[in-house]
Amino acid sequence: MSATRIASVTGRRLWDSRGRPTVEVEMTTESGASGRAMAPAGASTGTGEAVDRRDGGGAFGGFDVTGAVASVNEEIAATLRGMDAADQDGLDARLIELDGTEDKRRLGGNALIAASMAAAHAAAAALRMPLWRYLGGSDDSLLPLPEIQIFGGGAHAGRRVDIQDFMCIAVGAETFAQALDWTAEVYRAAGSLMAGAGKLRGVADEGGFWPAFDGNEEALGYLTRAIEAAGLEPGGQMAISLDIAASEFGRGGVYRLARDGRDLDSGAMIDMLKGWLGRYPIVSIEDPLAEDDPKGLKAFTDAAGAAVQVIGDDYLVTNAERVRAAAAGGICNAVLVKPNQAGTLSETRAAFDAARAAGWGAVVSARSGETEDVTIVHLAVGWGAKQLKVGAFARSERMAKWNEGLRIADALDNRGALPPRTAFPWGR
Repeated sequence: MSATRIASVTGRRLWDSRGRPTVEVEMTTESGASGRAMAPAGASTGTGEAVDRRDGGGAFGGFDVTGAVASVNEEIAATLRGMDAADQDGLDARLIELDGTEDKRRLGGNALIAASMAAAHAAAAALRMPLWRYLGGSDDSLLPLPEIQIFGGGAHAGRRVDIQDFMCIAVGAETFAQALDWTAEVYRAAGSLMAGAGKLRGVADEGGFWPAFDGNEEALGYLTRAIEAAGLEPGGQMAISLDIAASEFGRGGVYRLARDGRDLDSGAMIDMLKGWLGRYPIVSIEDPLAEDDPKGLKAFTDAAGAAVQVIGDDYLVTNAERVRAAAAGGICNAVLVKPNQAGTLSETRAAFDAARAAGWGAVVSARSGETEDVTIVHLAVGWGAKQLKVGAFARSERMAKWNEGLRIADALDNRGALPPRTAFPWGR
């Protein structure tokens, strides 16, 4: 009997944070150890992502996953039984081969990533380790710096504002717990300010406030005021991070800002963002230009300067080859790392390693359609990622991850110390 040899693989249909069906995989080894993982889903997606298998038709708006669950219980289970759960690269290669499509649409990217992550959990359990330690973490590992949504927009909030995420980064915090404490105060202050001004319309997909702002830049003013109202120094203790998600409103070099009532070309879009950088304590911008505008992405990376983190998501889709090509071409200086975008843990790690080799930042990220699965927190700690983006400081699918980080911090000798400020572009 091998402690990590796979004895059984079971797929089941569960539910995500939007109330849509999703895939969970549970894997058991011959020693009786088990691990399970659930697949998230994005609303704002890049064209190069692994594709979820959905049933289509009338049930649940076409989002049902009975076919993907069948993929797990039939082909995937038959293939993985008897394999070593600890051989992540070999197992993932077999899953990719079994699917046989470039974008994993036959068996489903949702089925593959759930199976791949479940294997890591099962192997860690069989070896009696927490997943973060199994993945390479040690007693002096650092916790990732949280990136937390305060206002949601774009595809996450009915496009009430065009910009998708207005987030905070506690650049002056020394520990994971302190970063969460500070952000909780900003979140509370932002809600109070919006409610008092009649600007609050609810909560967006990722738990941030759903705003009724008259323009995109108004959100930046409110967020800066919320930082101050929380008793924190804008830029010194708490800074702003944006996910523009420009592919959602930009095509062919034209950016249609519905909330502002204007169309911009790439140059004007860059000028607008540069103006924001000059007026607000912004240290990081994700997807500033659309995925079909690499020249614009490069121009913005050059214009923003070395002190601003420029994150590629839709353009890079957690793909190692794309990261290497972008780094060589001077496009972006950091990558967003989403396991379900890649489809397997091995491919996710390859993109992470490519970013590290290029001297880039890497932000491990959740999706807008999330679950209570906490795998990404363990990936961030075990792999040594410096940042973690989960969503807001609200809703249980988000808080499960922030709380898991606090549990891991308790297990470390340094009690959850964060990377030093000099580890980030804004601190160098």
